[in-house]
Amino acid sequence: MTASARKAPLDLQEHIERLEAKGLITRIQVPIDKDSELHPLARWQFQGGLPDEQRRGFLFTDVKGARGENYDIPVAVGVLAASPAIYAAGLGVSEEEIGDVWVNAMEHPIDPVTVEDAPCQEVVITGDELRQEGKGLGSLPVPVSTPGFDSAPYFTATLCITRDPENGIRNMGTYRAALKAEDRLGVRMASRLSGAGGYQHWLKYQKMGKPMPCAIVIGCAPAVLFTGPQKLPIDQDELGVAGGLIGQPIRIVKCKTIDLEVPADAEIVIEGLIDPVLLEPEGPFGESHGHVALEDFNMSMQVTAITRKKKPVLVSIVSQVTPSESSVLKRVAYEPLFLNHLKKVLNVKGIKRVVMHEPLTNIRKVIFLEFDRSAPQSEIWRGLQGAATLQAQCGKIVIAVSDDIDSRNADAVFWSLAYRANMIDDVHVTPYRSGGHGPKSGSKNAEGTLLIDATLKAPMPPLALPAEPYMVRARRIWEDLQLPRLSPQPPWHGYSLGDWSDLWTRFADAAVAGDWRETGENTLARRQGGMKPETPVRDIEK
Repeated sequence: MTASARKAPLDLQEHIERLEAKGLITRIQVPIDKDSELHPLARWQFQGGLPDEQRRGFLFTDVKGARGENYDIPVAVGVLAASPAIYAAGLGVSEEEIGDVWVNAMEHPIDPVTVEDAPCQEVVITGDELRQEGKGLGSLPVPVSTPGFDSAPYFTATLCITRDPENGIRNMGTYRAALKAEDRLGVRMASRLSGAGGYQHWLKYQKMGKPMPCAIVIGCAPAVLFTGPQKLPIDQDELGVAGGLIGQPIRIVKCKTIDLEVPADAEIVIEGLIDPVLLEPEGPFGESHGHVALEDFNMSMQVTAITRKKKPVLVSIVSQVTPSESSVLKRVAYEPLFLNHLKKVLNVKGIKRVVMHEPLTNIRKVIFLEFDRSAPQSEIWRGLQGAATLQAQCGKIVIAVSDDIDSRNADAVFWSLAYRANMIDDVHVTPYRSGGHGPKSGSKNAEGTLLIDATLKAPMPPLALPAEPYMVRARRIWEDLQLPRLSPQPPWHGYSLGDWSDLWTRFADAAVAGDWRETGENTLARRQGGMKPETPVRDIEK
């Protein structure tokens, strides 16, 4: 495919240029503190009540650190999925085409091609230089995502590349990575349910007694990065799917210090080895489920090299409480994939739309299905079952409505529940969601009542938004910059719900002061083996 025929951008900076041409990005050229101001400022367009069409990507060109650091690397936030329009631009298609492009890419992947010289290796940092303060990870303007609660700056818009040591199949996942030292990261690869692809690889390396090579890509063509959050089959090469999204092979290059390949046109690559036995405390960190994830023992990665372009852009994702860039990133791809599954795989008659509820619930838990009013009841129940069982993580609550109901409006859905659902005949509860089960068809003969008590019954982790002082400070900057008028929707700042410790407060205070290395020294001293990742620290350190 020629450059003129190609639709999708081939690297992050081409994507940013396209966003500027479309008026979808805002340059912030005043000094911004990456540790306490950057993410709260970007967060306001989600907590400030702006509709999708008013949201923009931000390019911060004058980035500072809490200790007076000056960075010559810009930071991009919201440029991947602040809105569906921005996400679609990353694929070079209209919003309506997103689902079809994904289905085609998964059915017709294009294998990557290997090159010798790569822009992502114009600068290579290894050895003693890597360990010098401010020369390794400290040279990168990594933001604190949830100031007031996060224990360190975190890479969030990652592609963590690993390879199965048995069959050689590559995996790319989006996993958070905390700065611990100039040459060390704490990496969290999900182990719940069947576990992330990277976690499955780590288990095999653990049996072999060998460290696991891992390359963390920061910034690349959106189509490549979009494959990380997508739930693809564990044996499907995401780079092939990314090639299918773009319509041509992804250029890859071999890493400098480990036996892995990375996208050649990436902005920054962190190469390293993950310890197969020793885990180290990682967190707290504001998670996409809407609360702060507390300290867990997770993977410890020794960095062996940092490679990058001469003039890279560091990309970060706004996650935590939804709506967020993270939830848009998933929603705009998940909704059409669920609809395709129901219409074309299960052949459900009358299904017209799938909506994943986003505010606070983070798209996975609550799904609304819109049906044509002529749809038979049997088809409605097949649709409910199909949506609830496609992915174990999605569909805790699935509600079917007629197509006169705007399922993007939760109030309209409540209206339909109030006047169109008989709670004896129209409700079915199926237990054991953890096994991937969903509702089954058929009505209950006995009378029943669904009771939902949503009050706080026990202490919970803090709400995963920047603490109030940081959001207030960022709002003043927002208004000084004369950015769009905000209409704050509560909750717009994080606050404690009782499950928190003085130690984590110290970590959070250190993070916004730029003293994350001290936190890294603390957690390094606490490393130990004999457990699997995501073991809560307080279960071990009584």
